[in-house]
Amino acid sequence: MRLTIRDVAKKLNLSITTVSRALDGYADVANDTRKLVIETAREMGYTPNRAARQLRRQKAETIGFILPAHARRFDEPFFAEFIAGLGNELSGKNFDLLVSNAADDEMEHRLYQRWVSSRKVDGFILNRVSQKDWRVQFLAREGIPFAALGMSQDGLNYPHIRIDGLEGFVELVRHLQQGGFSRFAFIGGRENLINHIDRLGWFKAALAVCGLPFDQGLVFSSDMTSTGGYEVARRLFALPRGPDALLCISDETAFGALHAAHERGLTVGRDIAIAGFEGVQDSRHTEPPLTTLDIPVEKIARQLVTMLLAKLNGETLERDEIVIHPTLLIRASTGG
Repeated sequence: MRLTIRDVAKKLNLSITTVSRALDGYADVANDTRKLVIETAREMGYTPNRAARQLRRQKAETIGFILPAHARRFDEPFFAEFIAGLGNELSGKNFDLLVSNAADDEMEHRLYQRWVSSRKVDGFILNRVSQKDWRVQFLAREGIPFAALGMSQDGLNYPHIRIDGLEGFVELVRHLQQGGFSRFAFIGGRENLINHIDRLGWFKAALAVCGLPFDQGLVFSSDMTSTGGYEVARRLFALPRGPDALLCISDETAFGALHAAHERGLTVGRDIAIAGFEGVQDSRHTEPPLTTLDIPVEKIARQLVTMLLAKLNGETLERDEIVIHPTLLIRASTGG
């Protein structure tokens, strides 16, 4: 016969309500009592009925992540590592992760609206945040908690992790300058993306710090895929006076640029320097290995989960913003 919560309550001589609230983690149950209930339930082999708990608490115990419409694919290394971090952290907190993707902006809007109206998830994790981000505005208006990698310019406060890569860009440009590279190009993303705005800003500032000229004609946008990086790099290499160093908004974009350089017959690290951003695992194994500004992608995803769950539990966050400084990993793609 399957054990029930009544059996646990009877063994401890506690009310069913107390045992239920202890197992659900309510703060009005004393810590000693909660520990005793959890330990006894485990020893007895009792597993709470999750569906019943969700109904009692009126929570889905699920967090949503929708791959941005412009991101294209789940198998991009960044998203693979990011989603793994979300899932690993949530599973340890007895939450599920609901993931989907959208073919276009209209479908992305519909997904958010459907998940919110059906209460399919308790909150969302966002990334690839835009300057004015409709997701931020929509979720704030609907009262749905969320945490994000990146801070939009909507004038709203929410838990987020912000990357500050200025020092890393200065270090990277100095490294390239010392290697004899002097004509720098930047392959970015969509112009309204915070990633693009920030990283292009750091690129300009780093050139200024190192006494190098900035050429707007060597700044190109891409869709941040390897295909986009390949296409833009080919255009740059075809210029009458092209660059000898490419700094890319992401490692994925840099992978495409590497392919274009090989196709052109250029020796990467000597004829052309190529660097990425994010430090995904695959950047170690390109030919040659890719210099990159490394951020701990999986750790960032886990931290966003921690921030969001604290928000869901009504806890006061010590701070709404965590700042990450990238680490420069010098490899052969820049002559390192």
